[in-house]
Amino acid sequence: MVAAALSALVRVAAGSAAPAQARHTAGQGAPAGGDSLPSLCPPGTLPDNGVCIPVPNGQPGGAALQAEQNGHHERSGHWRVYDQIPRRPDRPANYRRYRYPVPPEPGQSLVMSGYDLDRPDYEQRRGPGLKAVGHGGIDLAEPRGTRVRLVDLAHQVGNAEVLYVGPLFGNTLVTRHTLREGGHLREYLVLYGHLQGPAPGLTKGMTVKQGALLGFVGDSGSAGVVHLHLEVRRVRQGENPADFKPREIVENSRTVVCDPRNVLPLHK
Repeated sequence: MVAAALSALVRVAAGSAAPAQARHTAGQGAPAGGDSLPSLCPPGTLPDNGVCIPVPNGQPGGAALQAEQNGHHERSGHWRVYDQIPRRPDRPANYRRYRYPVPPEPGQSLVMSGYDLDRPDYEQRRGPGLKAVGHGGIDLAEPRGTRVRLVDLAHQVGNAEVLYVGPLFGNTLVTRHTLREGGHLREYLVLYGHLQGPAPGLTKGMTVKQGALLGFVGDSGSAGVVHLHLEVRRVRQGENPADFKPREIVENSRTVVCDPRNVLPLHK
């Protein structure tokens, strides 16, 4: 079945002089029509309904996630350029398809605000209550004191490790995960922000397993807005997260923000 699907996609690629390139693959806007499509899909992908879909490549963990460059105007007026990894087109857009460290109710408004660093400057948030422009994670509305538990990431190798416990986005805990990606091992960090507090006894360097209690939902650093800030960042090659100072965890020179949907596990 996979071979037949790939054969069909190959015929689509061969029959089009310039297949569509996905916005999330090349950082460009979606083409308005099929007559002036910008360029071929990159290696390892084939065009499918206007987007470039990664194809099976025989490597455990699938194709490596690709970072793109974007930017926005800060409140000061300065233009800030940064790298970010947007959602791959083969990953579901619906946030409810994924498992989270908190248990959302069936009818609950799950995502208060979603990943938007990959959007154009004018679409990124600048609300009066926001301290920063843009948002590199998702905010999950949960009652105060809701237990936050570890969820292993897709293609994770081994157990996670506690990297940091302390102030960052209010009370914050950061876990370190190793993922198999494109046939190689890559390190990812998951940030849990605005906690009421971390789970008792958690300290840097501890190994934590799936389901481990990490902390409790609160509003530290965001008074009156009770939620969990969940952010995923890929560690740059050659960097050692164990040496990071707290603010370096979210520095673009050290880590690249990643759409959480790329690595969160899907519901079975």
